[in-house]
Amino acid sequence: MEKTAAKAAPVASTVFPIIFAISIVHLLNDSMQSTVSALFPILKDTLQLSYTQIGLIAFAMNMTASFLQPVVGLYADIRPRPYILPVGVCFTLIGIISLALAPNFAVILLAVIAMGVGSAVFHPESSRVAYLAAGGKRGLAQSIFQVGGNIGSSLGPIMTALIFVPLGQIGVIWFTIAAIIAIAIQYYVAGWYGKQQIQPRRSSKAKSAGERTTSLTQLQITIAIVILVFLVFSKHVYMSSITSFYTFYLINDYGVTVEHSQMYLFAFLVASAAGTFFGGPLADRYGRRNIIWLSILGTAPFSILLPYANLFWSGVLCVCAGFVLSSAFSIIVVYAQELLPGKVGLVSGLFFGLAFGLGGLGSAVLGSIADATSIAFIMKLCAYLPLLGLLAVLLPKDETVRGL
Repeated sequence: MEKTAAKAAPVASTVFPIIFAISIVHLLNDSMQSTVSALFPILKDTLQLSYTQIGLIAFAMNMTASFLQPVVGLYADIRPRPYILPVGVCFTLIGIISLALAPNFAVILLAVIAMGVGSAVFHPESSRVAYLAAGGKRGLAQSIFQVGGNIGSSLGPIMTALIFVPLGQIGVIWFTIAAIIAIAIQYYVAGWYGKQQIQPRRSSKAKSAGERTTSLTQLQITIAIVILVFLVFSKHVYMSSITSFYTFYLINDYGVTVEHSQMYLFAFLVASAAGTFFGGPLADRYGRRNIIWLSILGTAPFSILLPYANLFWSGVLCVCAGFVLSSAFSIIVVYAQELLPGKVGLVSGLFFGLAFGLGGLGSAVLGSIADATSIAFIMKLCAYLPLLGLLAVLLPKDETVRGL
């Protein structure tokens, strides 16, 4: 009897080899994704693309991932398919090869759509794996998983300078190695993930013991989810304003070179990766709700001062904003997973989908505003977005969410 209970119990300890494995794949996946934006200057010159076409490429990849991720997450909750993990990376591999060899705009669109499908499969399912492997350290597990993606994304400016300027579009072909490594790691993760899926079917009592149900009403849960969506909006549209337009702001307002501006962006992205890593453990210790509002609202002093600072302090404030703001997203995902117990895949897909979608739409809308006004105006306008962090005070306390 005790033997059966032990077998049926959910993972109690944190399975770090699995968490680090999916974090490495996240790094590889997002570094492959970032080849698209890193390649924009090259594609614009070699294929004579317009800014509208460049925007459509980013939009196609982000929207594909945005719409598909909640669908993949919902399906995983109903019928988990562990070996879809390596299959997802196969789509990214197809996209990488197509992007390296694409002779025209139409093929590039198809390539980035394939990469969007790969990303849509990867994020919700891998976030679900992080949840299963977390044990009692869900914030830490989600942060380790997320930091891999942040590091991968931060490589974009470096790739532009070191790979795509000297090699051109064909340089993307080297990332097939990253895709093959990711497929191998995901096959290993899928084996572990598959074993975890046996347990809920064996004992529904064990499942309910391992997963606390929240004591909140349906209305309270709905309001909390809406607040979290607004917080994701504030974070990702501000992040989009920096990743898409900060380099142009530095070039136009401070007269720095393209290469110099890329180093500032790289510093922001590295600071974002560091913030992501520290956010999870802090939330495990001091509470998810506390770190969420502190992270979003705490960015406001840096973001509001940034457009009025000189070049040196602009860089310092940008790094501080990236570090503080990026600690929020992994915690928001874990908090939402606890709001909706038993729907880990759906929640992960929804919030990763929102992140992709809001980032893509944010770039498009802010670009239109910048054309009508100026890049400096965009920096000043977006500076106030972190003030939406005030909404986090309305979120239920962690103990209430977990039904303690």
